[in-house]
Amino acid sequence: MERWEIEAKLNRDRAWLLETYAGLSAGDLYRPCTRSEHDPSSMWCAADHLAHLAGIESTFTRMIRDFVGGNPDPVAFRRNADGSARTAEQSMAAVHEMTEDWVRQHRGKSFSEIVALGQSARAETLALLASLSDEQLAMKLPEAPWADGSVGGVLAVNADHGRMHYRWVKEGWDEQRPG
Repeated sequence: MERWEIEAKLNRDRAWLLETYAGLSAGDLYRPCTRSEHDPSSMWCAADHLAHLAGIESTFTRMIRDFVGGNPDPVAFRRNADGSARTAEQSMAAVHEMTEDWVRQHRGKSFSEIVALGQSARAETLALLASLSDEQLAMKLPEAPWADGSVGGVLAVNADHGRMHYRWVKEGWDEQRPG
């Protein structure tokens, strides 16, 4: 994916995401819709999903910065502290715990505050995108399961992530409707 395509995709999908969530009523924004994948007793609302996106985007930016800086294991959740490999289930459990912690940290914030979290994360992404060479964008991020695994692909996947989560929000609301 070319640099300009990554930026266009990120900008286009961020605008869609903001307009979509801004169109929700306060009731819908904070109405529970999906169960946490870490703690089944915790229900996420649409605002939690939006906050989650900012946390993941910041995590991806950190991984890429670490990789470019020479870290051989920037994804990190694929390995235990002793360096041994985690199973796929263990890796996902670590990811779900991390995201649940992030969501809890930001739960109850206003829509404007959550948008600001996303703006900060997107600013980091765009600054990183501008700082990377074309060769770096094409490099494979070790053990990255997202997109094609390239640095550019991992940056661009942030756009698709928002649409996926909004689909889950709508599905969660649909499941709660009386039959």
